[in-house]
Amino acid sequence: MIWAVRRLLVAPALIGLTVLIWVTLPLWLIVAAALSPLVAKVLPGKWRVLRVGWVAILYLTCESVLLVVLFGLWLASGFGWRIRSPYFAGIHYDLVEGVLVVFFREARRVLRLSIHTDGPAPDQHPDKPILVCCRHAGPGDSFTLMYALLHWYGREPRVVLKDTLAWDPAIGVLLRRIPARFISPNPGQGEDLESQIAALAGQLDSNDAFVIFPEGGNFTPQRRERAIARLRRLGLERMAQRAEEMIHVLAPRPGGFLAALDAAPDADVVMVAHTGLDHLLTVADVWREVPLDKRIIMRWWEVPRDEIPAGRDERIEWLYEWWARIDDWIAENRPEDLSTGRS
Repeated sequence: MIWAVRRLLVAPALIGLTVLIWVTLPLWLIVAAALSPLVAKVLPGKWRVLRVGWVAILYLTCESVLLVVLFGLWLASGFGWRIRSPYFAGIHYDLVEGVLVVFFREARRVLRLSIHTDGPAPDQHPDKPILVCCRHAGPGDSFTLMYALLHWYGREPRVVLKDTLAWDPAIGVLLRRIPARFISPNPGQGEDLESQIAALAGQLDSNDAFVIFPEGGNFTPQRRERAIARLRRLGLERMAQRAEEMIHVLAPRPGGFLAALDAAPDADVVMVAHTGLDHLLTVADVWREVPLDKRIIMRWWEVPRDEIPAGRDERIEWLYEWWARIDDWIAENRPEDLSTGRS
């Protein structure tokens, strides 16, 4: 039933809304241009309504075009008969890369964003799969990571993400055709979480990148407190104390990441941290900051396989040590406002 709602109602409604917006675009532009000076009296920033509106229209347009092309690919694959074959999987990855390139180039121009990378990137691992372990914070960090892996480093990501994201029509269709896994936060329903992750991380190709966010959700102070309280409820006082020492990240949940390590014994690990948009926690925060004028810094750390401990307890300790290191890095690299040069 949920599948039918997503495919037959949500997706056509989104396409219809996009067409309606483009047909009435002159009216929207006039309204946005009239409102922008009024909003600027309250919140500094040129053409705030126009900028936000254009990015929203761009996102809806990319989604709608992607849905139409995905439907065409379904027809071309024999009504879905070969849609998950390697040939069509490659087409889907190329399609995602193209859409992300178009969206990011325009969004970066309109919102005045700069993306800077530091450290050894995934192209330092030629002909070898990698496990990408990333912090989770701020709007669009997942899209930024996918953009970097696909466009800059030629990787084919396999990503683990919450099943609520399947309500996004294009994401819901696309990530069921390429290797990915929607997981439910509600345990006890079918295959357990670690088994699902292990199945996805198994048999990685040389250009694959398995992507996981061990924190399980975007960082907020409230989630940080809940994560610490959860560790104490489980009787893990030492881990709770270590989580309290980390200010800018959530305590990692090691189960899924350890399952991926076991399932991909030949893969190196790449740790990823980023800062720049992590202070934007709500829609109101994003609205207040536009135009953003921010530099997003992505830091990559290469961890060779032989540096990873073998035992489960030792690996959990190792992961917490890395998360403490990432927390320290974030503290030293707070978001920089490009318009003023201030942090």
